[in-house]
Amino acid sequence: MTPPRSEARTTALTLDERIAGALVGAAVGDALGGPVEGRSPEQIVARHGGRISGVVGPWDGDDWRTARPIAPYHKGDGHVTDDTLMTHALVRVYDTVRDHLDAYAVADHLVPELISAPRWIPELEADALPLQRIFLAEKWIVTRLHYGHVDPREAGSGNIVNCGAAMYMAPVGLVNAAHPQAAYAEALDVAGAHQSSYGREAAGVLAAAVAAACAPGATPASVVDACLSLAKDGTRSAIEAVCEVACRYTDFESALAPLRSAVAPFDTVGPDYRAPSLGARRPSRLHSIEELPIALGMLLVAGGDYRHTVLGSVNYGRDCDSIATMSGAVAGALRGAEAIPATWVKTVAEASRLDLHAPARTLAEVAREVFVRDTARRRAHESAFAALAGTP
Repeated sequence: MTPPRSEARTTALTLDERIAGALVGAAVGDALGGPVEGRSPEQIVARHGGRISGVVGPWDGDDWRTARPIAPYHKGDGHVTDDTLMTHALVRVYDTVRDHLDAYAVADHLVPELISAPRWIPELEADALPLQRIFLAEKWIVTRLHYGHVDPREAGSGNIVNCGAAMYMAPVGLVNAAHPQAAYAEALDVAGAHQSSYGREAAGVLAAAVAAACAPGATPASVVDACLSLAKDGTRSAIEAVCEVACRYTDFESALAPLRSAVAPFDTVGPDYRAPSLGARRPSRLHSIEELPIALGMLLVAGGDYRHTVLGSVNYGRDCDSIATMSGAVAGALRGAEAIPATWVKTVAEASRLDLHAPARTLAEVAREVFVRDTARRRAHESAFAALAGTP
């Protein structure tokens, strides 16, 4: 299965098109990966009679309400998961603040979003507080900030180290579109309230990847180069190892096992995703989350093509809803919303009862406002520094 590598209209894409591509692309990738999360590529083939090529139903069919270990969540049939719920919640925080965010914005605005405002939760098929759906690593934010009153800049310390912060950092990259260094710095600050170590680092690098993908003329290679210029420690090493292997392949089928082998030395979870090793998800300068390097690797394998990037991520298995969320955000920013299969968008929007384009419209407005503020702040600093330095 070789992905098409036709030239895309990447240079002419507008900010609005790239933001829509990233946010819609992330949600669609999330929904496609949800039903096979935690499974191996071999299990996926056995269950579905081949590789997944679009939206599929729950792994356990009509028994999803009681089947373990997923119950009581309706994963499949186009339902988004907590990745998208958290992403959209962060967009609403930007909509409120109308400026750059930091760890205190998580405490002051994101936590109330999670515990105060019931919303439609597709996997629960009911209105509920987002807190009732998000994973324990995200509940940590509420425990530490709302109940523990911990300094938001340090609240992520002690949490399990996973992809929980990285999976919803695309909005940070979009507000800092075409400026990966700024996206990286802002995401590290925001993620400090949620994660530490390589979980926090991955959040910064994912935001940088999305920002880099928004640059006119961006390519998969330029996105990876931006990530490598910023990433530190095990995260950088993992991205380098995975992407070096990814460059040898042009179809995800043959790349699945090699990419897993490349990331395995940096992954603490181990070969059995459902039975993590005793050293799993602990802070380390040597390790990396698995999801981000694989997402970037699939982007390279697919040559930036949205459909093949996401399908490669989904069929990889393991934490594939988050892998496809990340790769879908980057590929969507790179190629725009029109590159996402319309049938997938329609199915996911209807099944999840979400307007997938509304958050993008909101964030595009915010991004423009923030840019105006940044420009004014930069000019004020230039003027002040010129006066100090005695230059015109």
